[in-house]
Amino acid sequence: MGTKIKICGVTDPADARQAADLGAWAVGLIFWPESPRACSPDAADEIGAVLRRRLEIVGVFVNATLDEVALAADRYSLSILQLHGDEGPAYCREAARRTGCRVMKAARIRDAASVRDLGAFRTDIHLLDTHVTGRRGGTGEPFDWALVNVHPRKPPIVLSGGLRPDNVAEAIEDVGPWAVDTASGTEAEPGRKDPALVQAFFEAVAAADYVEAPGDELAAAEEAPAAEEARA
Repeated sequence: MGTKIKICGVTDPADARQAADLGAWAVGLIFWPESPRACSPDAADEIGAVLRRRLEIVGVFVNATLDEVALAADRYSLSILQLHGDEGPAYCREAARRTGCRVMKAARIRDAASVRDLGAFRTDIHLLDTHVTGRRGGTGEPFDWALVNVHPRKPPIVLSGGLRPDNVAEAIEDVGPWAVDTASGTEAEPGRKDPALVQAFFEAVAAADYVEAPGDELAAAEEAPAAEEARA
């Protein structure tokens, strides 16, 4: 199985459809008003209604109330909650209970301790993003991927933070994440994707995932004489 891809910061149904057509695992809709990538209710309605059976619809929240999260999950057919603020473990458990959604807890990584702190969150998925003071995602800056080594890989991790078509292959090689997440790295402008960059991102991930299995060349060499003998 290859590395899964999440296209985040989607605000336009056409961008969401492209992601689905290319085989994205998920699209992220941001419900934080301060984000330049905040998704409008109308766009979220359409994306949820049209694509909910094709891929995961992730709602991204920053310190929202549980009532706000529950209402959004129901209205927009969310399947995963990405909690990108200061939500604690108890909040995450209650959000999952009230919505029936899986929970992905995000952490802004600046040192090994910030990775270890995720151990307190028994959520379905962990997302590792770059720490930039005053920013909540969409920084366009990678963090030191070596810090991921202290994560036990349970639950699975989504690698985020400054991933672009020109560096995602290196990230996959260095980290081996379960999934990768891109927002600003595939944009024409905040909130609007560049279709060519999105396509290039998928191609880069596919290229990084393609590793010839050990023994394939040997097996092919052994099969060739047998095939020749059968034709003789």
